Amino acid sequence: MKRLWELDAARGLMLVLMTITHVPSRLTDPVGQPFGFVSAAEGFVLLSAFVSGLVYSRIGYQKGVDVMRTAFWRRALKIYFSQAALLLFLFTIITAVGLKLDQPAVKDLVKYYLASPHDALMFSLLLVYQPALLDILPMYVLFMLLSPWVIAFAMRRGWHWPMAMSATLWAASQFGTTHWLYEVLSPLLHIPVPYNETGSFDTFSWQFLWFFGMWMGASRNAPDARPFVFPKWTVTSAVLVAAGCLAWRHFGAGGQAPFGEDPGLNLLFDKWRLGPLRLLNLAALGIVAIRFGPPLLHRLPRPRWLEDMGSASLPVFCAHLVAVFVVMSLTGGGYAALPYGADLLILGAVFVGLYGVARAVLRWEERGKQVVPPAAPPSRSPS
Repeated sequence: MKRLWELDAARGLMLVLMTITHVPSRLTDPVGQPFGFVSAAEGFVLLSAFVSGLVYSRIGYQKGVDVMRTAFWRRALKIYFSQAALLLFLFTIITAVGLKLDQPAVKDLVKYYLASPHDALMFSLLLVYQPALLDILPMYVLFMLLSPWVIAFAMRRGWHWPMAMSATLWAASQFGTTHWLYEVLSPLLHIPVPYNETGSFDTFSWQFLWFFGMWMGASRNAPDARPFVFPKWTVTSAVLVAAGCLAWRHFGAGGQAPFGEDPGLNLLFDKWRLGPLRLLNLAALGIVAIRFGPPLLHRLPRPRWLEDMGSASLPVFCAHLVAVFVVMSLTGGGYAALPYGADLLILGAVFVGLYGVARAVLRWEERGKQVVPPAAPPSRSPS
């Protein structure tokens, strides 16, 4: 299947924004949620789900559900081993450096591991204990394991029931259902990990974004698939919402917190639960991107470097976390700890490294695709 370079470039852009947000520097706050009250994480998950739906549903239609399921599980296994490698890197090298240099940011990051190392190691490998920044790949593993069953059902009966179930789970999560369920089940399953150490992302909330993106991608393989077209009033409303949230984010008094110190109202834009107004902002940005993005992209130079990073999204994502942990262990993780020049130098070095990882991965994949020509049959000596 031919890759869509626009999607790879968009995922590359999300990786760039996440890197600037996660590497502690003076640019972290200004670049965080740059397009409104939506972060790069939502864009990255939505785009990854769209690509998964597009690619794996086509496998299901052409080669059967069993082949599609195997492909999903292989990807889930690759993501799991990536998570395990990152956890071991954090618990060994980064923890040792952070303790040696007495870095409070590192100590806070692994405080549960320092208090209960055996439980932390076991339950982190079971994807229950999720230190900060290592809480998105476990979601991917879970979603990848569930996705073949959802797509197989949708191939037979349509997407109405899966999306209705997904929307119901999202709505329930807005009232703290995920936390309540964990508090009920953790004693029964003898899970010692506190809820606040199980990751910031509410899985019941974010599954809606994943399956919505997957439905959008899978719909492109339908025999009667048509381009996404929106009525004029929808596009106008989306432009107004997107522009209003953009201005509110950068010129409002609360900055990244839309309602300042009001925790109740801020939940409407909450990132971790995907609050309803946050989803509205995301939907508006999505409509604007679909309507105006393709014509704009084809007038601009093709961003090959973003495309390369998006094509190797998993290795680049893991490499960006390695860079974040290294910077945090050496500088202490303070967002204003270094002068602007040092911040720019560090970010520049990080991006050079990430692009190097992307190019190395792509070269390795290209080399693996090369077909070795069959050996010539042995010549027969004349009798």
